Parts: sequence; C-alpha cells; structure tokens
Amino acid sequence: VQLQASGGGLVQPGGSLRPSCSASGSISRINIMAWYRQAPGKQRELVCEITNTGSSACADSVKGRFTISRDNAKNTVYLQMNSLKPEDTAVYFCSYRNLSTQYTYWGRGTLVTVSS
Repeated sequence: VQLQASGGGLVQPGGSLRPSCSASGSISRINIMAWYRQAPGKQRELVCEITNTGSSACADSVKGRFTISRDNAKNTVYLQMNSLKPEDTAVYFCSYRNLSTQYTYWGRGTLVTVSS
C-alpha cells in the first residue's frame, strides 16, 4: 500500500487547510485511516482516525476544529482543519491500517505551518 499526502502549507492563525491522502495498492475493505502529526522536538501524536464504515474520533486538542472524512471509492482521507493555531504547526502524516493483518502503512507527511 502506498500513501500520497498533499494539501499542507503556510496559513495564518485562524485560517483553514484541508490536506488529503490517497491510498493505492492492495487495499483491504476493512481498515482504519488516520492523520498523525509530529511537531519539532515532540513525539508523533494521533490527530484523528476514521474506519471504513465512517466511525471517527479526534484528539481533544483538535475537537471542534478538525474533522476527518473519507471517500472509500477513491481510497482517500481528508482532514478539514479550521481555526488553526500556531501550536498546530507540525508535519502531518497519514496512515492506513489493515485490520485483518494489523499492519500499518505510513505516508511521507505534509508540512503545516501556522504563523502570521
């Protein structure tokens, strides 16, 4: 499975971005796709995740501001990020976990910078 993320960039505080991540290859019907982020000097943390049935969850730090969604026909996951804050600055990674094998694949990441 290969993951290709795009849609990061530089945005002012209070702004919005909507990165996307497309999966290709041997896609399992039962899976979880997710967005993680890693800020400089910090550990990678889960931002939001969504199952193939559409059940989703997000970290408390982004609840009410970020929304994860997916298009199963396109094997693509989106992260709508609103009301961005400087502390949201990080490299955002998408992941795909095959629930049959429990193996997780990772994309290369896309940089999000929130700064005035």
